[in-house]
Amino acid sequence: MRTKSQKTFLLLQGHPSRFWRRLGLALDRAGHRVLKVNFCVADWVFWRGRGGGSISEVNYKGQIADWPAWLAEFVANNGVTDILYYADRLPYHIDALAVGRAHGIDCWAIEFGYLRPDWLTLEPEGMGAHSVFPRDWADIGALAAGEEAPDMAVHYRHAFAVEAFGEVAFNLLMAFGRPFYRHYFSDKIYWPLVDYLSWLRELARKPGQNRQARRLEHILFRDRRSYNLVAMQLQADYQIRASSHYIGLMEFLREVIISFAENAPYERHLVIKLHPLDNGMEKWEKRCRRLIHRAGLAGKIHFIKGGDLDRLIAASDGVVTVNSTVGIHAIRADMPTLALGRAIYDLPGLTHQDGIDSFWRSPARVDADLRDTFLRALATFQVKGSFFNRAGQNRAIDTMVARLSQPVAVPQDATGPHTTRDDPGILAQSA
Repeated sequence: MRTKSQKTFLLLQGHPSRFWRRLGLALDRAGHRVLKVNFCVADWVFWRGRGGGSISEVNYKGQIADWPAWLAEFVANNGVTDILYYADRLPYHIDALAVGRAHGIDCWAIEFGYLRPDWLTLEPEGMGAHSVFPRDWADIGALAAGEEAPDMAVHYRHAFAVEAFGEVAFNLLMAFGRPFYRHYFSDKIYWPLVDYLSWLRELARKPGQNRQARRLEHILFRDRRSYNLVAMQLQADYQIRASSHYIGLMEFLREVIISFAENAPYERHLVIKLHPLDNGMEKWEKRCRRLIHRAGLAGKIHFIKGGDLDRLIAASDGVVTVNSTVGIHAIRADMPTLALGRAIYDLPGLTHQDGIDSFWRSPARVDADLRDTFLRALATFQVKGSFFNRAGQNRAIDTMVARLSQPVAVPQDATGPHTTRDDPGILAQSA
């Protein structure tokens, strides 16, 4: 028999690994009731395994338009107290948050950590622009009070192949299993098969890309050249699609290059570092070639894929990004940082607040005391561990179960902008 202190957790779509199932089983062993909803074949397959405990599993095969009403009835009938999801901007999860609010249910976003590597996020409601993390330094200081500085040592390493296998397997199962879940709504920009076929070309190019990155690093560091670093994200990233004003990353690049041409010191270079998981389909360098030529920046703008991120940050004159966690890396390194999207760390004292044009010559410096306060406060939304490494999974799951077992109060006055699935821009690039 369950006591009043025990909860009923509803798990929606999870991370493409065994982590989600292991978390559900751990909550079940802790005495909570656990329910699981599958939306596609990939959800169903990744949930398979021994030792199912007393978890109830449901397959939702209806239209996405009918999902909110179905979910509202389901949570009411089952006394759901908490909803858990990975990727808070997935359309099903956006609706789940709205239903959760309407029914007084605590919703939780579980994601990769703002602090990386070796950290995961366990945050009420959503991340990034939709985070409940306070924006006022007095509230941030209160959150940080009594907290220790986060442990940034790497304990839980994993092979890239492990991460890649989960992503590939999940998305191919989702795509080819569509006959079994005919109405599943995927907002992927790239059809998975096309995306992964493009990676064959990227893998073939990787040795050359690494050599090119090392050559550029050698020149930059040897000659002590002045440069700014631009940290690219992924075109399909929800942090671009739902937590920035950009339609896509080409719009971001155009703004950066034009401002750099008009305002940066003459001797300054611009290093645009592509995301390690960029599939090469967007051909950023080729698309920017004409713009760079018109701006008179030939030979001063460099695109690289690879390289030593920490060293590139440390030797730069400042870092520009939309809202990547690279911004937090830069802030931790006391490097001037400009966030052009909505980022949890885009705060006075941490990032440049006076616009892009002034950043190239007069970037705001990082306030070390505010940085340390921010990191201690941010760690309250972080969990040490890993989605992939077994020991890291164990540690993260133990911590999450302990936190989730406690009541939570979301500070309504600290929440960021709330959106619904029908808000403009969220699905602007949906496929």
